[in-house]
Amino acid sequence: MVTLQVKVVPGARANRVVGSYGDGIKIQVSAPPEDGKANKAVLQVLAGALKLKPSQIQIISGQSLPRKVIAIWGIDEQMLQTWIASLIS
Repeated sequence: MVTLQVKVVPGARANRVVGSYGDGIKIQVSAPPEDGKANKAVLQVLAGALKLKPSQIQIISGQSLPRKVIAIWGIDEQMLQTWIASLIS
């Protein structure tokens, strides 16, 4: 398992990974920040971007905050860092 810092922007025009942000990444989702809708959208966006199943990704802290820590199973730290670096280029 690896962890990833994520900054979430709910209510955006589209669901997408914007790029790197501080120690992690920034994700925009169109879902509103209510009833867990934005959190569910974040997991789906991240799963799609990493080519993983949504069940391999879990929010471990920051459930109701814009900044979250997400646990990811199925990739290692090197793979995660390579993916984040690809967002910059």
